[in-house]
Amino acid sequence: MGPFTWTVIGIAAVLGFWVLGAYNRLVSLRNAVAAAWAQADEAQRRRGEATERLVTALRAPLADEQGALDALWAAQAAVARAAGGMSARPLAQANAQAWTDAERGLGAAAARVFALADGHATALAGDEAVAAARAAWKEAEQALRFARQLYNTAAAAHDEAVALFPTSLLSPLFGFAAAGRL
Repeated sequence: MGPFTWTVIGIAAVLGFWVLGAYNRLVSLRNAVAAAWAQADEAQRRRGEATERLVTALRAPLADEQGALDALWAAQAAVARAAGGMSARPLAQANAQAWTDAERGLGAAAARVFALADGHATALAGDEAVAAARAAWKEAEQALRFARQLYNTAAAAHDEAVALFPTSLLSPLFGFAAAGRL
């Protein structure tokens, strides 16, 4: 074998190792996004449980406001459905947008219920179940905010790797695309 053949083999080997390394990095970043979503999903499940406790605790004291409680429960169900889509494809932008939209609806419904509860503060003052449910909901909401931030950080790192040259040449070949944001 001549020097030209060795040069071609050397270039092919370097190129092959670079493709392998770039692919492995993209897979690692995709897995980091999926792991971050798993944490966000767990936090939203805990908030769902807290929502159930909150609705249950407020059913009797806010008997005249059942529509608001039903809206909160329906919004939580919509978030859970959207989370199922995210669990199936955590990098899909459409799934992230659907979850974010459902979260907005839940936030509005929760704000209404909390405003109603604040309006009935004197009636709810001694109700420890309501106080505990509110505290659990707010704690779960805080954990979810942190998990969303973690997901968005992982998605940004993934997107940067997908977009940077020369990896951007390989991304479409292997099916890597930008991730959605929460």
